[in-house]
Amino acid sequence: MDNLLEDLLWLPSPPEDFITKLGEASHGDDLRKLAQFSLNDSQLTRLSKKFKKIHDNNGDLSSLVPLSMGVISNSTTDLIVPAITGTALHFGIALTVVEAKFDQVMQETFSDNSSFAHCSLNALLVAIDLRGLPVSPCPGNSELAHKNVKHCIEYLHNICDALNTKTGAKIILQNLARPSEAVFGSLESRLPGTLSWITNNINAGLNSISSEHISLLDIDTLSSSIGLMRWHDPTLWNIAKLPFSQKYTPVYASHICRMLASQIGKSRRCLVLDLDNTLWGGVIGDDGIEGILLGNGDPTGEAYTHIQTMALELRERGVVLAISSKNEDKNARQPFIEHPDMVLREKHIAVFQANWSDKASNIKAIADTLSLGLESIVFLDDNPAERMQVRMELPAVAVPELPEDPALYVRTLIAGGYFEATSFSVEDSQRASFYQGNARRLELLNQSSDMNSYLASLEMKISFNEFNKIGRLRIAQLISKSNQFNLTTKRYDELQVKALEEDKSLFTLQVRLQDQLGDNGMISVIICKKNQKTWLIDTWLMSCRVLGRRVEEAVLQHIITHAAQEKAVSLIGSYIPTARNGIVKDHYKKLGFQKLSVKSDNGSEKWELAIKNYQFKDLPIAF
Repeated sequence: MDNLLEDLLWLPSPPEDFITKLGEASHGDDLRKLAQFSLNDSQLTRLSKKFKKIHDNNGDLSSLVPLSMGVISNSTTDLIVPAITGTALHFGIALTVVEAKFDQVMQETFSDNSSFAHCSLNALLVAIDLRGLPVSPCPGNSELAHKNVKHCIEYLHNICDALNTKTGAKIILQNLARPSEAVFGSLESRLPGTLSWITNNINAGLNSISSEHISLLDIDTLSSSIGLMRWHDPTLWNIAKLPFSQKYTPVYASHICRMLASQIGKSRRCLVLDLDNTLWGGVIGDDGIEGILLGNGDPTGEAYTHIQTMALELRERGVVLAISSKNEDKNARQPFIEHPDMVLREKHIAVFQANWSDKASNIKAIADTLSLGLESIVFLDDNPAERMQVRMELPAVAVPELPEDPALYVRTLIAGGYFEATSFSVEDSQRASFYQGNARRLELLNQSSDMNSYLASLEMKISFNEFNKIGRLRIAQLISKSNQFNLTTKRYDELQVKALEEDKSLFTLQVRLQDQLGDNGMISVIICKKNQKTWLIDTWLMSCRVLGRRVEEAVLQHIITHAAQEKAVSLIGSYIPTARNGIVKDHYKKLGFQKLSVKSDNGSEKWELAIKNYQFKDLPIAF
């Protein structure tokens, strides 16, 4: 597995007819399918060229999310950018890139005639390495060393702030790969003023400048994982000013695109686990609880314990866990209940599917139960045939390739970067519990005689607050991630949400919901523009896990109450259709709005509700 990161071994190998299929590709879905393989630098470049050809010919890329990104660096990037745009297709992103001129960082940042002038960018990668910083090695001079570190951090911070002001883009700032040569040997990283010491301290200081508009790309950890002597290629730097060995371009591109995907809510949220030879060694139905390999004292058993520990750590950071196993349900649950070395227990599993149905059908059922899209799911299974079947039938599900040695399962899964995070909130850590509660609510619904009695039995309590600093991060996350129950799919980042908080011409809401099965957390975000007589609903989004619980009616009644208090006579709402939000097509109609117009070019609709005509309803929700 030495070449895990070099060859992206968590992805399946490309088909032998890759070039032929690429030539036949005609739209976004074709490109995305071809991007799901472990492609090398050359293949990614070919894929990028094909994408550009389809894009320039106004081909159908509607299934992809359009994003634009700037790149500024002290090194050569024109050989790296094609790999980034090719890799973006793996994440369902149609990425266009604007490159700054080579080694013109200050000029491109502060000049009115820079490459980024008049550009509207979603993100901007600041890829400056140690050779592009005003570094002055001074071994043994602690005072001068600390001043040098401070100067370099301020230099990078000023560049990021200026570029954000110029473009409005979210900045992705990469930290520094350490030098591979240690002049002072083991003392190198501890002696103030050496290059290693300066690099380590700059990286530590960069953590403090990460903010609402700056996210850090951890090149320090990536290069160390690969090996610094393999990452750095002095020959390539001297010849072409390439910042690292070209064979690591695909994994570098993957790390950038993971961050882009995370920023628009495309990180995975659910890990579905097989059981036999995935969570333990052996087959529970044949070997019995005493015959499976698990726990300390056996190297193979310890490998499976490590897998379970990793799964539990993921759950604690908000990833939902589910089981999909071809087994008798009773046999499958027995180790979770009785085996003393099981790290995972039934209480950690949101949905437990043990039956003789195919894995794809079970994964669909899990997604439905959790109200999650298939794009949110990662499926971990030791069996190549099962992996292939799920990939073929559910291409939206991520299915990592696994090596034969279970001791390497964790490394492979984590290397795939499926659960990339650019921020982490308290509600993120509670997400697994939210979805687990949702599964229990579905069980309760199935036991109820009718919907009204079910809703009453939940004992729901809703709360409303305007946008504020406490909820800001979660509000921005919901806005970036919500695609299905999102009427207009407008996006606002954390910095823009802060501006919305301070805008007195807006009515904003963050909505939370509790019930007898637990806290659902923040489940809705509303932004209304307050005109004198009419309030325009700019944004209305909700978590799909509260669908069918009449929460949208409670939200509407709260909006109407405040609008009426300010003498508004009507609400105007828009529905802009996308590939994902068809479930809310009739949202306004169901709430009593009247359709005003439909645009022929994009199918967007405008709806109006006369406040005086609205009849308040008794809802099974306490305020």
